[in-house]
Amino acid sequence: MVLSEFQPSPRQAEYVRVYRIVQFMFEHPENIPFKCYPPRPEHCLSFYPRDIEKLQYAESGKWHTNLKSVLFGQQQEVTNRYVGKDFLVFQIVFRPGALYRLTGIPSHEITNQTLDAETVFPSYIKEVNEQLFHSPDFKTMIQVVENFLIQVGAKQQKEAHRLDQVNNQVLSMKDGVSVDWMAKESYLSNRQLERKFLDRMGVTPKYFSRLVRFENAFRMKNQFPQKDWLTIAIHCGYHDYQHLVKEYLAFTGKTPTAFHQLDSEGPERQFGVADTY
Repeated sequence: MVLSEFQPSPRQAEYVRVYRIVQFMFEHPENIPFKCYPPRPEHCLSFYPRDIEKLQYAESGKWHTNLKSVLFGQQQEVTNRYVGKDFLVFQIVFRPGALYRLTGIPSHEITNQTLDAETVFPSYIKEVNEQLFHSPDFKTMIQVVENFLIQVGAKQQKEAHRLDQVNNQVLSMKDGVSVDWMAKESYLSNRQLERKFLDRMGVTPKYFSRLVRFENAFRMKNQFPQKDWLTIAIHCGYHDYQHLVKEYLAFTGKTPTAFHQLDSEGPERQFGVADTY
């Protein structure tokens, strides 16, 4: 079982935040639990060179299946993900604004969407899964994906903006930031910030900041399960425990305790690993 993150090469670091590889091999596929996946502040391109992943939106009930490469817009609800017996996913987690720059597609058009990546990227994306399937190790897989990104980057559609750098900073902050701060740091008025944010990130600045703070709390609980919820709430910039509960309900539909109970039943837990990435 593998659940790891790898840094991109310096050449791709402009576009890629991290490469995420998850690999499972189950002896009894009929007993594989689903993974409840909360919203995260990210755009991802996922490749499935072996068994595919079936995905159901928890709130709307929509299903997505039989896709070998998937482009995820900014998600706004929990997705339940069902993996196969021989499962491998290679995820490209893009930096803020990078997907917009590479494709030219306004990010708000793909918010809460799960798209067949072959309809978005050039035809040579079909070759990536085949090459990943035959790759002998993760280093080779990363090189396959980086070669693909070099081709995509050569046809970049949009230029970088100061806002992209600011959002990278926000991702590294432990608590939320104000819309006024983001506007000032981006050299934009609040109205300009809202418009550019929707194009580049798919959601409002306030929503993005809240989601970053929520993800920090989610990760902290999985990294340090012995910490109580009040300690986590204060550390991540919430006013109190009830403020944290309100945000968990908004993003997952469940209280912190109830959602982490579901998370504790995910497929990775059968291998003694928690979702901390």
